[in-house]
Amino acid sequence: MALAVRLARFFDQQGIAYTERSIDRAPNLDAAVSALGQSRECVIKATLLIDIAGIVMVVHRYDSALDIEALQCMTGRHLQPLTAQQIGRLFSDCDPGFIPPIGNAYDLPVLLDQGIARAEQVLFSSGTDHSMVEVDGRSLRLAMAGSREGHLAIRGPGDDGAREALTLEEVASKLKKLYRLPPMPALALRILRLTSNTEATARELAELIEFDPSLTAQVMRYARSALFHYPGQINSVQEAVTRVLGFDRVAHIALGIASVRAFDVPRAGILGMDNFWRHSLYCAFLCQRMAPHCGADKGLAYLCGLLHNFGLLLVGHLFPQEFKELNRLREVNPETSMQSLEQQVFGQGSEQEIIAVGHGAIGGILHRLWELPDPVVKAAGVHQQPGYHGEHENYVMMVQLANALLKKRGIGDEFNPDDIPELLQGLELEPAVMDELVAEVGRVAPELDALALSLIS
Repeated sequence: MALAVRLARFFDQQGIAYTERSIDRAPNLDAAVSALGQSRECVIKATLLIDIAGIVMVVHRYDSALDIEALQCMTGRHLQPLTAQQIGRLFSDCDPGFIPPIGNAYDLPVLLDQGIARAEQVLFSSGTDHSMVEVDGRSLRLAMAGSREGHLAIRGPGDDGAREALTLEEVASKLKKLYRLPPMPALALRILRLTSNTEATARELAELIEFDPSLTAQVMRYARSALFHYPGQINSVQEAVTRVLGFDRVAHIALGIASVRAFDVPRAGILGMDNFWRHSLYCAFLCQRMAPHCGADKGLAYLCGLLHNFGLLLVGHLFPQEFKELNRLREVNPETSMQSLEQQVFGQGSEQEIIAVGHGAIGGILHRLWELPDPVVKAAGVHQQPGYHGEHENYVMMVQLANALLKKRGIGDEFNPDDIPELLQGLELEPAVMDELVAEVGRVAPELDALALSLIS
Protein backbone atom coordinates (compact mmCIF):
# COMPACT_ATOMS: atom_id res chain seq x y z
CA MET A 1 0.00 0.00 0.00
CA ALA A 2 1.49 3.33 -1.06
CA LEU A 3 -0.76 5.51 1.11
CA ALA A 4 -0.37 6.28 4.81
CA VAL A 5 -2.39 3.72 6.78
CA ARG A 6 -4.90 6.11 8.33
CA LEU A 7 -5.47 7.95 5.06
CA ALA A 8 -6.14 4.71 3.15
CA ARG A 9 -8.48 3.47 5.90
CA PHE A 10 -10.43 6.76 5.86
CA PHE A 11 -10.86 6.66 2.07
CA ASP A 12 -12.09 3.05 2.23
CA GLN A 13 -14.50 3.69 5.07
CA GLN A 14 -15.99 6.77 3.39
CA GLY A 15 -16.09 5.23 -0.08
CA ILE A 16 -13.96 8.03 -1.50
CA ALA A 17 -12.51 7.35 -4.94
CA TYR A 18 -8.87 8.26 -5.51
CA THR A 19 -5.94 7.49 -7.80
CA GLU A 20 -2.40 6.81 -6.63
CA ARG A 21 0.34 8.55 -8.61
CA SER A 22 3.58 6.68 -8.04
CA ILE A 23 6.89 8.54 -8.18
CA ASP A 24 10.49 7.72 -7.37
CA ARG A 25 11.33 8.18 -3.71
CA ALA A 26 11.66 11.91 -3.07
CA PRO A 27 13.81 13.62 -0.40
CA ASN A 28 11.09 16.19 0.31
CA LEU A 29 7.60 17.27 -0.71
CA ASP A 30 8.92 19.90 -3.10
CA ALA A 31 10.82 17.22 -5.02
CA ALA A 32 7.76 14.94 -4.99
CA VAL A 33 5.59 17.67 -6.49
CA SER A 34 8.26 18.44 -9.10
CA ALA A 35 8.39 14.75 -10.03
CA LEU A 36 4.75 14.90 -11.14
CA GLY A 37 5.79 17.10 -14.05
CA GLN A 38 2.68 19.26 -14.15
CA SER A 39 1.41 22.60 -12.89
CA ARG A 40 1.43 23.11 -9.13
CA GLU A 41 -1.82 25.04 -9.29
CA CYS A 42 -3.79 21.85 -8.66
CA VAL A 43 -1.62 20.68 -5.75
CA ILE A 44 -2.78 21.32 -2.19
CA LYS A 45 -0.97 20.94 1.12
CA ALA A 46 -1.54 21.12 4.86
CA THR A 47 -0.11 23.51 7.43
CA LEU A 48 -0.48 22.43 11.08
CA LEU A 49 -1.09 25.07 13.76
CA ILE A 50 -1.69 24.90 17.50
CA ASP A 51 -2.75 26.96 20.50
CA ILE A 52 -4.09 26.18 23.96
CA ALA A 53 -7.41 25.09 22.43
CA GLY A 54 -5.79 22.43 20.24
CA ILE A 55 -4.50 21.66 16.76
CA VAL A 56 -5.91 22.95 13.48
CA MET A 57 -5.08 21.86 9.93
CA VAL A 58 -5.18 24.62 7.33
CA VAL A 59 -5.46 23.33 3.76
CA HIS A 60 -4.31 25.64 0.99
CA ARG A 61 -2.76 25.59 -2.44
CA TYR A 62 0.81 24.45 -2.67
CA ASP A 63 1.83 27.69 -4.38
CA SER A 64 0.52 29.85 -1.54
CA ALA A 65 1.48 31.00 1.95
CA LEU A 66 -0.81 31.46 4.93
CA ASP A 67 -2.23 34.91 5.65
CA ILE A 68 -1.71 34.94 9.41
CA GLU A 69 -3.80 38.08 9.97
CA ALA A 70 -6.75 36.63 8.03
CA LEU A 71 -6.41 33.38 9.95
CA GLN A 72 -6.44 35.18 13.29
CA CYS A 73 -9.41 37.29 12.23
CA MET A 74 -11.40 34.22 11.17
CA THR A 75 -10.65 32.10 14.25
CA GLY A 76 -10.00 34.67 16.97
CA ARG A 77 -7.03 32.50 17.94
CA HIS A 78 -3.27 33.11 18.13
CA LEU A 79 -2.10 29.96 16.38
CA GLN A 80 1.53 28.89 16.05
CA PRO A 81 3.13 26.25 13.79
CA LEU A 82 3.61 22.79 15.25
CA THR A 83 7.17 21.67 15.80
CA ALA A 84 8.53 18.86 13.67
CA GLN A 85 8.49 16.58 16.71
CA GLN A 86 4.79 17.30 17.31
CA ILE A 87 4.00 16.65 13.65
CA GLY A 88 5.97 13.40 13.75
CA ARG A 89 3.98 12.13 16.72
CA LEU A 90 0.64 13.15 15.21
CA PHE A 91 1.39 11.64 11.79
CA SER A 92 3.34 8.60 12.92
CA ASP A 93 2.15 6.60 9.90
CA CYS A 94 3.64 9.12 7.46
CA ASP A 95 7.14 9.67 6.14
CA PRO A 96 8.71 12.83 7.64
CA GLY A 97 7.68 15.91 5.69
CA PHE A 98 4.85 14.17 3.79
CA ILE A 99 1.58 15.17 5.46
CA PRO A 100 -1.78 14.38 3.77
CA PRO A 101 -4.04 17.47 3.83
CA ILE A 102 -7.05 15.38 4.90
CA GLY A 103 -7.70 16.36 8.50
CA ASN A 104 -10.73 14.08 8.88
CA ALA A 105 -8.46 11.05 8.52
CA TYR A 106 -6.59 12.19 11.63
CA ASP A 107 -9.56 13.59 13.61
CA LEU A 108 -8.37 17.17 13.12
CA PRO A 109 -10.54 20.23 12.45
CA VAL A 110 -9.84 21.72 9.03
CA LEU A 111 -9.80 25.30 7.78
CA LEU A 112 -10.04 25.34 4.00
CA ASP A 113 -8.73 28.16 1.87
CA GLN A 114 -11.31 29.76 -0.40
CA GLY A 115 -11.77 28.13 -3.81
CA ILE A 116 -10.24 24.74 -3.06
CA ALA A 117 -13.62 23.07 -2.48
CA ARG A 118 -14.70 24.12 -5.99
CA ALA A 119 -11.68 22.60 -7.71
CA GLU A 120 -12.40 19.97 -10.34
CA GLN A 121 -9.33 17.93 -9.51
CA VAL A 122 -6.48 18.15 -6.93
CA LEU A 123 -3.26 16.36 -6.06
CA PHE A 124 -1.69 16.02 -2.63
CA SER A 125 0.71 14.02 -0.51
CA SER A 126 -0.24 10.42 0.23
CA GLY A 127 1.79 10.47 3.43
CA THR A 128 4.65 8.59 1.77
CA ASP A 129 7.76 9.73 -0.06
CA HIS A 130 7.00 7.66 -3.17
CA SER A 131 3.46 8.54 -4.22
CA MET A 132 0.89 11.31 -4.50
CA VAL A 133 -2.91 11.14 -4.48
CA GLU A 134 -5.29 12.50 -7.14
CA VAL A 135 -9.01 13.02 -6.47
CA ASP A 136 -11.80 14.73 -8.37
CA GLY A 137 -13.89 17.59 -6.99
CA ARG A 138 -16.67 15.37 -5.63
CA SER A 139 -14.26 13.12 -3.76
CA LEU A 140 -12.44 16.15 -2.38
CA ARG A 141 -15.65 17.65 -1.01
CA LEU A 142 -16.53 14.35 0.66
CA ALA A 143 -13.08 14.19 2.22
CA MET A 144 -13.35 17.79 3.45
CA ALA A 145 -16.83 17.42 5.00
CA GLY A 146 -17.27 19.69 8.02
CA SER A 147 -14.43 22.04 7.09
CA ARG A 148 -14.69 25.81 7.55
CA GLU A 149 -13.84 27.88 4.47
CA GLY A 150 -12.32 31.32 4.25
CA HIS A 151 -9.74 33.48 2.51
CA LEU A 152 -6.71 32.22 4.40
CA ALA A 153 -3.76 32.23 2.01
CA ILE A 154 -1.69 34.49 -0.19
CA ARG A 155 -0.74 33.32 -3.65
CA GLY A 156 2.91 33.10 -4.49
CA PRO A 157 4.60 35.41 -7.01
CA GLY A 158 4.20 34.84 -10.74
CA ASP A 159 1.23 34.52 -13.05
CA ASP A 160 0.79 30.80 -12.53
CA GLY A 161 1.69 30.76 -8.85
CA ALA A 162 4.55 28.36 -9.52
CA ARG A 163 6.86 28.00 -6.54
CA GLU A 164 10.40 26.91 -7.24
CA ALA A 165 12.76 25.49 -4.68
CA LEU A 166 15.53 27.80 -3.56
CA THR A 167 18.65 27.71 -5.71
CA LEU A 168 21.96 27.10 -3.97
CA GLU A 169 22.86 30.74 -4.65
CA GLU A 170 19.69 31.82 -2.83
CA VAL A 171 20.44 29.44 0.03
CA ALA A 172 23.98 30.84 0.28
CA SER A 173 22.61 34.38 0.29
CA LYS A 174 20.07 33.54 3.02
CA LEU A 175 22.69 31.77 5.11
CA LYS A 176 24.98 34.79 4.99
CA LYS A 177 22.12 37.19 5.66
CA LEU A 178 20.36 35.32 8.46
CA TYR A 179 23.23 33.70 10.33
CA ARG A 180 26.71 34.56 11.44
CA LEU A 181 28.63 31.97 9.47
CA PRO A 182 31.95 30.94 10.98
CA PRO A 183 34.91 32.28 9.03
CA MET A 184 37.70 29.90 8.15
CA PRO A 185 40.05 29.95 11.13
CA ALA A 186 43.13 32.07 10.48
CA LEU A 187 45.56 29.14 10.71
CA ALA A 188 43.49 27.04 8.30
CA LEU A 189 43.40 29.96 5.88
CA ARG A 190 47.19 30.33 6.04
CA ILE A 191 47.62 26.58 5.42
CA LEU A 192 45.22 26.73 2.47
CA ARG A 193 47.12 29.65 0.93
CA LEU A 194 50.42 27.86 1.41
CA THR A 195 49.15 24.74 -0.36
CA SER A 196 48.15 26.85 -3.37
CA ASN A 197 51.77 27.97 -3.74
CA THR A 198 53.59 25.48 -5.94
CA GLU A 199 56.92 26.73 -4.59
CA ALA A 200 56.05 26.11 -0.93
CA THR A 201 58.52 23.96 0.99
CA ALA A 202 58.21 21.37 3.74
CA ARG A 203 60.03 23.75 6.06
CA GLU A 204 57.49 26.53 5.47
CA LEU A 205 54.62 24.16 6.15
CA ALA A 206 56.29 22.83 9.31
CA GLU A 207 56.97 26.34 10.62
CA LEU A 208 53.35 27.33 10.02
CA ILE A 209 52.01 24.28 11.88
CA GLU A 210 54.48 24.74 14.74
CA PHE A 211 52.98 28.14 15.52
CA ASP A 212 50.17 26.13 17.13
CA PRO A 213 51.34 23.67 19.84
CA SER A 214 48.07 21.73 19.82
CA LEU A 215 48.11 21.27 16.05
CA THR A 216 51.78 20.31 16.21
CA ALA A 217 51.03 17.58 18.74
CA GLN A 218 48.15 16.24 16.64
CA VAL A 219 50.24 16.11 13.44
CA MET A 220 53.08 14.39 15.31
CA ARG A 221 50.68 11.79 16.73
CA TYR A 222 49.38 11.27 13.20
CA ALA A 223 52.88 10.72 11.80
CA ARG A 224 53.81 8.34 14.63
CA SER A 225 50.65 6.30 14.15
CA ALA A 226 51.04 2.60 13.48
CA LEU A 227 49.14 3.33 10.27
CA PHE A 228 52.42 4.35 8.60
CA HIS A 229 54.83 1.86 10.23
CA TYR A 230 57.73 4.31 10.19
CA PRO A 231 60.65 2.49 11.88
CA GLY A 232 62.63 5.51 13.13
CA GLN A 233 62.15 8.43 15.47
CA ILE A 234 60.16 11.49 14.36
CA ASN A 235 61.21 14.57 16.29
CA SER A 236 59.70 17.45 14.30
CA VAL A 237 56.88 18.36 11.97
CA GLN A 238 59.38 18.83 9.16
CA GLU A 239 60.55 15.24 9.62
CA ALA A 240 56.91 14.13 9.56
CA VAL A 241 56.52 15.91 6.23
CA THR A 242 59.73 14.73 4.58
CA ARG A 243 60.11 11.22 5.97
CA VAL A 244 56.63 9.86 6.63
CA LEU A 245 53.58 11.69 5.37
CA GLY A 246 54.58 13.97 2.54
CA PHE A 247 53.67 17.62 2.00
CA ASP A 248 50.10 17.12 0.77
CA ARG A 249 48.99 14.72 3.47
CA VAL A 250 50.36 16.88 6.29
CA ALA A 251 48.84 20.01 4.76
CA HIS A 252 45.45 18.38 4.33
CA ILE A 253 45.20 16.83 7.78
CA ALA A 254 46.39 20.11 9.33
CA LEU A 255 43.84 22.01 7.25
CA GLY A 256 41.08 19.67 8.40
CA ILE A 257 42.03 19.90 12.08
CA ALA A 258 42.34 23.68 11.96
CA SER A 259 39.07 24.10 10.03
CA VAL A 260 37.03 22.02 12.48
CA ARG A 261 37.86 24.56 15.18
CA ALA A 262 35.36 26.90 13.54
CA PHE A 263 32.48 24.79 14.88
CA ASP A 264 31.04 24.38 18.34
CA VAL A 265 29.53 20.88 18.13
CA PRO A 266 29.20 18.29 20.93
CA ARG A 267 31.48 15.27 20.85
CA ALA A 268 28.90 12.64 21.79
CA GLY A 269 26.35 10.89 19.59
CA ILE A 270 26.37 9.37 16.13
CA LEU A 271 26.61 12.87 14.59
CA GLY A 272 28.95 14.27 17.23
CA MET A 273 32.55 15.35 16.72
CA ASP A 274 34.04 12.00 17.79
CA ASN A 275 32.20 10.08 15.10
CA PHE A 276 32.67 12.90 12.61
CA TRP A 277 36.45 12.52 12.82
CA ARG A 278 36.29 8.72 12.68
CA HIS A 279 34.02 8.82 9.62
CA SER A 280 36.16 11.52 7.94
CA LEU A 281 39.46 9.70 8.41
CA TYR A 282 38.09 6.39 7.14
CA CYS A 283 36.50 8.11 4.13
CA ALA A 284 39.69 10.07 3.37
CA PHE A 285 41.77 6.88 3.58
CA LEU A 286 39.51 5.03 1.13
CA CYS A 287 39.30 7.94 -1.30
CA GLN A 288 43.09 8.26 -1.37
CA ARG A 289 43.41 4.53 -2.06
CA MET A 290 40.85 4.72 -4.88
CA ALA A 291 42.37 7.76 -6.57
CA PRO A 292 45.12 5.98 -8.57
CA HIS A 293 42.52 3.58 -10.00
CA CYS A 294 40.27 6.48 -11.03
CA GLY A 295 42.78 8.83 -12.62
CA ALA A 296 42.31 11.28 -9.73
CA ASP A 297 44.74 13.28 -7.64
CA LYS A 298 45.49 11.42 -4.39
CA GLY A 299 45.84 14.58 -2.31
CA LEU A 300 42.58 16.07 -3.56
CA ALA A 301 40.79 12.75 -3.10
CA TYR A 302 42.00 12.59 0.50
CA LEU A 303 40.80 16.15 1.16
CA CYS A 304 37.40 15.43 -0.44
CA GLY A 305 36.90 12.46 1.86
CA LEU A 306 38.14 14.34 4.90
CA LEU A 307 35.95 17.44 4.48
CA HIS A 308 32.85 16.13 2.69
CA ASN A 309 30.62 16.13 5.79
CA PHE A 310 31.35 19.64 7.07
CA GLY A 311 27.71 20.57 6.42
CA LEU A 312 26.68 18.54 9.47
CA LEU A 313 29.09 20.53 11.61
CA LEU A 314 27.65 23.78 10.28
CA VAL A 315 24.10 22.62 11.03
CA GLY A 316 25.20 21.69 14.56
CA HIS A 317 26.96 25.01 15.00
CA LEU A 318 24.04 27.16 13.82
CA PHE A 319 21.17 25.13 15.33
CA PRO A 320 22.45 23.40 18.50
CA GLN A 321 19.07 22.37 19.94
CA GLU A 322 17.79 21.01 16.63
CA PHE A 323 21.12 19.24 16.11
CA LYS A 324 20.70 17.52 19.46
CA GLU A 325 17.30 16.24 18.35
CA LEU A 326 18.69 15.24 14.94
CA ASN A 327 21.42 13.28 16.71
CA ARG A 328 18.80 11.44 18.78
CA LEU A 329 16.62 10.65 15.75
CA ARG A 330 19.60 9.36 13.78
CA GLU A 331 20.30 6.87 16.57
CA VAL A 332 16.80 5.37 16.53
CA ASN A 333 16.00 5.64 12.79
CA PRO A 334 19.01 4.09 11.01
CA GLU A 335 17.11 3.28 7.82
CA THR A 336 15.72 6.80 7.32
CA SER A 337 17.65 9.18 5.08
CA MET A 338 19.39 12.14 6.69
CA GLN A 339 17.41 14.55 4.51
CA SER A 340 14.13 13.13 5.81
CA LEU A 341 15.33 13.41 9.40
CA GLU A 342 16.54 16.96 8.83
CA GLN A 343 13.12 17.92 7.50
CA GLN A 344 11.40 16.27 10.45
CA VAL A 345 13.54 18.18 12.94
CA PHE A 346 13.40 21.55 11.21
CA GLY A 347 9.82 21.14 10.05
CA GLN A 348 8.08 24.31 8.97
CA GLY A 349 10.25 26.76 10.90
CA SER A 350 12.16 29.66 9.42
CA GLU A 351 15.12 27.40 8.59
CA GLN A 352 13.03 24.88 6.62
CA GLU A 353 13.84 26.20 3.15
CA ILE A 354 17.54 26.30 3.93
CA ILE A 355 17.79 22.86 5.51
CA ALA A 356 15.63 21.36 2.73
CA VAL A 357 18.68 21.34 0.43
CA GLY A 358 20.43 18.91 2.80
CA HIS A 359 23.53 19.22 4.95
CA GLY A 360 25.71 18.20 1.99
CA ALA A 361 24.72 21.23 -0.08
CA ILE A 362 25.14 23.47 2.96
CA GLY A 363 28.66 22.11 3.45
CA GLY A 364 29.42 22.74 -0.21
CA ILE A 365 28.23 26.32 0.18
CA LEU A 366 30.52 26.83 3.17
CA HIS A 367 33.46 25.30 1.29
CA ARG A 368 32.78 27.67 -1.60
CA LEU A 369 32.70 30.66 0.75
CA TRP A 370 35.97 29.44 2.27
CA GLU A 371 37.46 29.14 -1.25
CA LEU A 372 38.41 25.49 -0.96
CA PRO A 373 39.32 23.59 -4.16
CA ASP A 374 36.43 22.97 -6.55
CA PRO A 375 36.47 19.13 -6.25
CA VAL A 376 36.19 19.50 -2.46
CA VAL A 377 33.26 21.91 -2.85
CA LYS A 378 31.50 19.55 -5.26
CA ALA A 379 32.15 16.38 -3.22
CA ALA A 380 30.63 18.00 -0.14
CA GLY A 381 27.78 19.62 -2.02
CA VAL A 382 26.37 16.63 -3.89
CA HIS A 383 27.56 13.53 -2.02
CA GLN A 384 23.93 13.04 -0.92
CA GLN A 385 22.74 12.86 -4.54
CA PRO A 386 22.79 9.28 -5.93
CA GLY A 387 23.48 9.06 -9.64
CA TYR A 388 25.21 12.46 -9.82
CA HIS A 389 26.84 13.23 -13.16
CA GLY A 390 28.64 16.46 -13.83
CA GLU A 391 31.65 18.48 -12.80
CA HIS A 392 34.25 16.55 -10.73
CA GLU A 393 31.97 13.52 -10.69
CA ASN A 394 34.85 11.10 -10.10
CA TYR A 395 35.63 12.77 -6.75
CA VAL A 396 31.93 12.78 -5.83
CA MET A 397 31.56 9.09 -6.66
CA MET A 398 34.73 8.18 -4.75
CA VAL A 399 33.21 9.78 -1.63
CA GLN A 400 29.91 8.02 -2.28
CA LEU A 401 31.57 4.64 -2.76
CA ALA A 402 33.73 5.12 0.33
CA ASN A 403 30.63 5.94 2.36
CA ALA A 404 28.80 2.94 0.92
CA LEU A 405 31.63 0.61 1.95
CA LEU A 406 31.86 2.20 5.40
CA LYS A 407 28.16 1.62 6.07
CA LYS A 408 28.94 -2.07 6.26
CA ARG A 409 31.21 -1.26 9.21
CA GLY A 410 28.58 0.95 10.86
CA ILE A 411 30.57 4.10 10.13
CA GLY A 412 28.96 7.32 8.93
CA ASP A 413 25.60 9.03 9.26
CA GLU A 414 23.70 7.24 6.45
CA PHE A 415 22.82 3.55 6.64
CA ASN A 416 20.26 3.13 3.86
CA PRO A 417 21.59 1.04 0.93
CA ASP A 418 23.58 2.36 -2.04
CA ASP A 419 23.92 1.10 -5.58
CA ILE A 420 27.53 -0.09 -5.29
CA PRO A 421 27.62 -1.74 -8.77
CA GLU A 422 26.54 1.57 -10.34
CA LEU A 423 29.27 3.46 -8.46
CA LEU A 424 31.89 0.90 -9.51
CA GLN A 425 30.76 1.23 -13.11
CA GLY A 426 30.82 5.03 -12.95
CA LEU A 427 34.37 4.97 -11.59
CA GLU A 428 35.37 2.19 -14.01
CA LEU A 429 36.53 0.03 -11.10
CA GLU A 430 36.59 -3.74 -11.14
CA PRO A 431 34.83 -5.49 -8.22
CA ALA A 432 38.24 -6.89 -7.27
CA VAL A 433 39.40 -3.35 -6.44
CA MET A 434 36.48 -2.94 -4.06
CA ASP A 435 37.37 -6.24 -2.39
CA GLU A 436 40.95 -4.99 -1.96
CA LEU A 437 39.71 -1.74 -0.43
CA VAL A 438 37.44 -3.58 2.01
CA ALA A 439 40.29 -5.87 3.04
CA GLU A 440 42.71 -2.98 3.41
CA VAL A 441 40.40 -0.87 5.54
CA GLY A 442 39.83 -3.92 7.74
CA ARG A 443 43.58 -4.23 8.28
CA VAL A 444 44.11 -0.58 9.22
CA ALA A 445 40.87 -0.08 11.19
CA PRO A 446 42.56 -0.21 14.64
CA GLU A 447 45.08 2.42 13.55
CA LEU A 448 42.40 4.66 12.05
CA ASP A 449 40.30 4.38 15.21
CA ALA A 450 43.28 5.27 17.38
CA LEU A 451 44.17 8.13 15.08
CA ALA A 452 40.63 9.53 15.23
CA LEU A 453 40.78 9.51 19.03
CA SER A 454 44.16 11.25 19.02
CA LEU A 455 42.88 14.08 16.84
CA ILE A 456 40.09 15.01 19.28
CA SER A 457 41.92 14.46 22.54
